[in-house]
Amino acid sequence: MEPGRIENLSILYQSSDFIVVNKHWDLRIDSKMWYETLTLQSQLKHRFPELADPDTYYGFRFCHQLDFSTSGALCVALNKAAAGRAYKCFKERRVTKAYLALVRGHVQESRMTINHAIGKNTTEGLTHMMCIEGTEGCENAKPCLTELTVLERGLYDGDPVSKVLLQPLTGRTHQLRVHCSSSGHPIVGDFTYSFKKDSRPFRMMLHAFYLRIPTCGELIEVSTPDPFVPTLDANWQPQQSVHPLEQVIQALKATADPALGETSPLPKVGQDVITQVAGAKESEEQRARCQQWLAEWAVEPEN
Repeated sequence: MEPGRIENLSILYQSSDFIVVNKHWDLRIDSKMWYETLTLQSQLKHRFPELADPDTYYGFRFCHQLDFSTSGALCVALNKAAAGRAYKCFKERRVTKAYLALVRGHVQESRMTINHAIGKNTTEGLTHMMCIEGTEGCENAKPCLTELTVLERGLYDGDPVSKVLLQPLTGRTHQLRVHCSSSGHPIVGDFTYSFKKDSRPFRMMLHAFYLRIPTCGELIEVSTPDPFVPTLDANWQPQQSVHPLEQVIQALKATADPALGETSPLPKVGQDVITQVAGAKESEEQRARCQQWLAEWAVEPEN
């Protein structure tokens, strides 16, 4: 996918209540900076000026977020009622998301669960980053789980790299980037979590590939084109197929019960952690944040 321009917004799904776009890499969702005129918000206003909601600060209610550097499927609610239905799905953990990534090195396990609590880094000069519990300066760490499936192993620009599918079972800021880095396989082109070493690739190789939101009365389910193929990036040369992407996604879809609109039980690994997180009593602070979330509709990015 070519770099973003104001007119080349890619639409994956559209209804009277929702739009799902294929966000470009290196594009902010919104910005208060006067010099950042190209954002997903400005693309939406350019393409759908009649759909902008004057009751929101940015004109559109984003159901979740993607980092500036991350591309892929992003859902936008077109009214407050739709936003509320989507919010309920996120709160009840009925949303399924899967990301594609190229990571450094050949991941030896074909499948693995990454289970590291993530907190805010308070170290001077690193406060824009998250960190793994137990590392210096890491505060307020919360349980996090990510399922990783190896799709292919090969070379990127001559260096060993694995193509993986990442499924976040929790949603923490920078979760996928931190988990990959902590496992010894940082995402290709992740300048921040390589501590400014991985600067050669033209982008960070993380892409939101699959999204399923079973809202009341409307099932939102989309897959994007795969951006990590040799025809689009000749630097990536697969050498060994481990799990075909199509089969992995079909298996992921099979975990959902269409009649109930709910995902099947989570894998046994880490189930107690998920139950603990989901069953915790909602605090006044969390409730207030949820109300603000519904009004402005901004969610922390997990990528």
